[in-house]
Amino acid sequence: MTRIYCLVLALGATPIFAQEDLLDLLGADSTSAEPEYTSASFKTTRVINGHSLENTAHGVLDFKIGHRFGPVNGGIDEFYGLDDATIRLGLDYGLTDRLMIGIGRSSYQKTVDGFAKYKFLRQCDAGCTMPVTLAVLAASSITTMPEEDLTWYDPTRTVYFTNRMSYAFSVIVGRKFSERFTLQLNPGLVHRNLVSTNEEKNDVIHVSGAGRVKLSKRVALNAEYFYVLPDQIDPKYYNSLSIGFDIETGGHVFQLHMSNSTGLYERAFITETTDSWADGGIRFGFNISRVFTLHDPKQKVAEKARQGY
Repeated sequence: MTRIYCLVLALGATPIFAQEDLLDLLGADSTSAEPEYTSASFKTTRVINGHSLENTAHGVLDFKIGHRFGPVNGGIDEFYGLDDATIRLGLDYGLTDRLMIGIGRSSYQKTVDGFAKYKFLRQCDAGCTMPVTLAVLAASSITTMPEEDLTWYDPTRTVYFTNRMSYAFSVIVGRKFSERFTLQLNPGLVHRNLVSTNEEKNDVIHVSGAGRVKLSKRVALNAEYFYVLPDQIDPKYYNSLSIGFDIETGGHVFQLHMSNSTGLYERAFITETTDSWADGGIRFGFNISRVFTLHDPKQKVAEKARQGY
């Protein structure tokens, strides 16, 4: 009985000791000021297509409009891609400063997607010594296209509801090295419930990265690349490469860019990019981000303090 009691005490104390060890590692103590976490590693929660290190703040709603035109090699008959359009409308919301959720709907394959992103670690400018930000992303998507339009399906097989779904998981780790330069790596996996051939993999592993260079107070240059490991997807698909500019104008952020990808969610731009930069399959596009503060926790705390709570 004594041994059991000692074991229970030891297990109960373990989280406390682990927390103290972590605080020691971060250089924090009970008398220190609140940590100052690094901000504005990227201007928005997206680099271009993929997620960035940033989250929407607690209580902030981010309305996003994503737009992609057709490939410029379509020539004058397609007005160099401007005759085509793919659009995604999305809403991102910060449940806390660490946890963000979002939902969107794309015209590409009439797809609805959703995600959750959580920051396990946050880079510090003061009050601790954490050198990087680390976040985990979990996303899913489902196409609502008519069955006859689902081109990746074998027409001889029965199509189930779950065949329309895909999932994506990635780890985002990065650092803001200076006021002007940020770099992140985001390896991950895309799972497709159904693929068109036995040669294609349901689980697609990618090793990806992105960077940002600040050019002026309101303008930054962004780039991202998603490298899919060999022999996982049909050879007709290419790796996604995008380059563009962020322009901040008060409450709006405009992202103007060139990309060889059409879709605006993970399965689409990681595993279904059909165009190549080398062949001129480049699409002009833009993202617009507009934020609204629905709930300000700091204001609520201040109000309670004024009321004597």
